[in-house]
Amino acid sequence: MEKSVKLFENKKIRVKWDDNQEKWFFSIVDVIAVLTDNGHQEARNYWKVLKHRLKEEGNESVTNCNQLKMVSSDGKYYKTDVADTEQLLRLIQSIPSKKAEPFKMWLAKVGRERIDETHDPELGIDRALQTYLKKGYSKDWINQRLKTIEIRKQLTDEWNRVGIEKQEDFAILTDEITKAWSGKFVKDYRIFKRLKKENLRDNMTNLELVLNMLAEATTKEISEKENPESFEKSKEIAKEGGKTAGVARKRIEKRLGKSVVSPKNAKEIQFKDKGRLK
Repeated sequence: MEKSVKLFENKKIRVKWDDNQEKWFFSIVDVIAVLTDNGHQEARNYWKVLKHRLKEEGNESVTNCNQLKMVSSDGKYYKTDVADTEQLLRLIQSIPSKKAEPFKMWLAKVGRERIDETHDPELGIDRALQTYLKKGYSKDWINQRLKTIEIRKQLTDEWNRVGIEKQEDFAILTDEITKAWSGKFVKDYRIFKRLKKENLRDNMTNLELVLNMLAEATTKEISEKENPESFEKSKEIAKEGGKTAGVARKRIEKRLGKSVVSPKNAKEIQFKDKGRLK
């Protein structure tokens, strides 16, 4: 668990990163203190009243929060109510504060965008394109990344077809594919690139994206052909699809004389003006 302190308008908000859950957790009292311009004791009282009201409203997503030990102003560690990002955003909606208004407006905007994208999926693609451009990615890389999204959707549709629907199962199968082609499980791959919450594919080079796409496309094709009737069979197919791309990776590495699996993340990948990866 990584400890850290974030600053918001020169006020400290204690946060912790949980490696196992791959989530940031924020001190609820600190956030309330910032949004209400209160001291910590007043913020604790505010949270006590708000928590009771939210429980009465049946809002378990916020009130069923975790407690983590965080350092206090006296230098000692005490158990503190914390919220992950989703819980925190929901909590902010319940706090009448001018400082909370920008968050509330943003949440409303995001909600409207998602509803619009349900009616017209192309809007989501356009939004993703603009987001990647703003982040400084090259057009060549973006085109490749959008293709991986298409291939990924085809694979998850195939998993749905054979009866796999849980996100936890998707994660297990993705882990098998990734390990088979890259030699690393997803968590190890993320650590290798020094990532936390960032999307792994957003931190891949063009070649990594191509191999990952080959692995997922192959897995989908094999699954369609063999029509697996159990999750274990789908795991075998995931490994086989990943191995196909793994063979390609090893041949490329032998030719290039270096590893294709790069420790570079998005902050370190440099782009040339003409839109090609260095």
